[in-house]
Amino acid sequence: MRFIFSYLKPKSAMIVFILFIKIVGSLGELLLPYVLEHLIDNVAPEGKALPVVLWGLVMIALAVVVRWLNVSANRRTVKLASQATYQVRRDLFAASLRLSGHQMDELGLPSIISRMTSDSYNVQSFIQSIFSAGVRAPIRLLGGIAITMVMDTGLSLILVILAPIMIAAVVGVSLKGIPLYERVQQSVDTIVRVMRENIVGIRVVKALSKEKYERRRFDEANETMIRREKTAGIVMALPGPIMMLAMNVGLTVVVIVGAYRVNAGVTEPGVILAFLTYFNMILMGVMGINRVFMQMSKANASSARIRKVIDQVDELPTLPETEGAECPSGDYIVFDHVSFLYDAVPGHTNRRELSLDDISFRMPKGASLGIIGPTGCGKTTVINLLMRFYEAGSGHIFVDGKDVRCYDKQELRRHFGVVFQNDMIFADTVAENVAFGRSVSREEIEQALRDASAADFVAEKEGGLDEMADIHGANFSGGQRQRLLIARALADRPDILVLDDSSSALDYRTDAAVRRAVRENYAGITTITVAQRVSSVMGMDEILVLDEGRVIGRGRHEELLASCEKYRRIYENQMGEVE
Repeated sequence: MRFIFSYLKPKSAMIVFILFIKIVGSLGELLLPYVLEHLIDNVAPEGKALPVVLWGLVMIALAVVVRWLNVSANRRTVKLASQATYQVRRDLFAASLRLSGHQMDELGLPSIISRMTSDSYNVQSFIQSIFSAGVRAPIRLLGGIAITMVMDTGLSLILVILAPIMIAAVVGVSLKGIPLYERVQQSVDTIVRVMRENIVGIRVVKALSKEKYERRRFDEANETMIRREKTAGIVMALPGPIMMLAMNVGLTVVVIVGAYRVNAGVTEPGVILAFLTYFNMILMGVMGINRVFMQMSKANASSARIRKVIDQVDELPTLPETEGAECPSGDYIVFDHVSFLYDAVPGHTNRRELSLDDISFRMPKGASLGIIGPTGCGKTTVINLLMRFYEAGSGHIFVDGKDVRCYDKQELRRHFGVVFQNDMIFADTVAENVAFGRSVSREEIEQALRDASAADFVAEKEGGLDEMADIHGANFSGGQRQRLLIARALADRPDILVLDDSSSALDYRTDAAVRRAVRENYAGITTITVAQRVSSVMGMDEILVLDEGRVIGRGRHEELLASCEKYRRIYENQMGEVE
């Protein structure tokens, strides 16, 4: 709860005002049965109509004021909860952007999404309940008991005996509910993951006629969540029947004892009527406390999950330049005996199934490097380490003579224009997708589209540069999406251009045209091309051939044909002949 209240602290003035009007309204609500008792026992027996009417008007006015105060407090509570949850979501989103690749792999994207949605909703619901039922319910409970003790001490002892039993039931069950709701939220993560996989891969699901299979997968995840929700709901619902039974027994005892006391002349009839009303208020107060504890159980589980993301320690801190390694050469990009394992603790590796094993290469500024090899050989891992999405387990990486660990991560990544595998087209205009929030002029966008061989099909669209792209660029073909992504990478004229399998959906002619435009119009840019095609890298200044995380060949195209059997086989399979 301390985590949630930290977001409420800046709103202390609003909280004090809400509490004030909520307390006043709840106290006013407690006065209504007392006024009714006074009207029945003291005013009505006098037989005068005017005092009865006046006290009736007092009751009406009091009821209206109480209603207005409660509504006003509830509206402000909703606003307070929305503002606090807005800040929670902002911090959670900002924290998710700071996560290293290792942390994101560990938490999982579906879990991040469910924390942003259902967990933050649970926090919002708790804030609303704590400032509505959380204030009103205790006042009803304690105030009702206090007033009844003043009205009739003997009858009030019934409430004094029952109240601790009901409160103990609520608190005890609520404590058991926290771990149960944690399991429910884990099930939500699973459902989000299954849904996301099916939404992203819907074409594959339909193409392979796997709708029934995927429905079964979803049903299994859904049934697990329902089963866990049912268990949590049953446990959290236990106090309800216990309290109802206790209160009904108490009401029965009050009516029986009250009847004897009225007949004996010890208690007035209005007191019994007020007692029954207060009994109902106390019951509603205990039920309100039960709801607050239920929301608190959910919020405890959810806030812990949110806090786990927000409190993640930066696994990739920026080192002082004095602590960075010394670059072994004057080249622009240097990999110096770099090894890496995805499953390892950040900054450490062992020799077991290394994703990269002792990788070294150097690139002068303005040079071009091609990286080729079979799927899973570590090509993309080289890019991930270069841009410091992950930390190298051993060895050092340098950009412009400086250890990448000594760069502020944003400063480092501003050097790059990059197209990743399965990169994202956003639901926005073509121009905004290319500019991507950077200070890029309309002319620079148009030039980048021309260089990426995308200008023609964009011009054919009805909106041109202002054409709206659907989610994931669904209204463009695969090749068109890749060309838009290449244009995005080129638009800001980066120092380092990274093309990670960015031509897989392009025909050979378009691929060649894009590579030619990059050579001619971006001559000073350092280029790294990761590809499956030999044709995409054969013109590079140097080519690395990777296999199982190791460099098994390096050199220019002609040199590799002569010296690297694996490269030669790839070339023969793709091109049909050896030069």
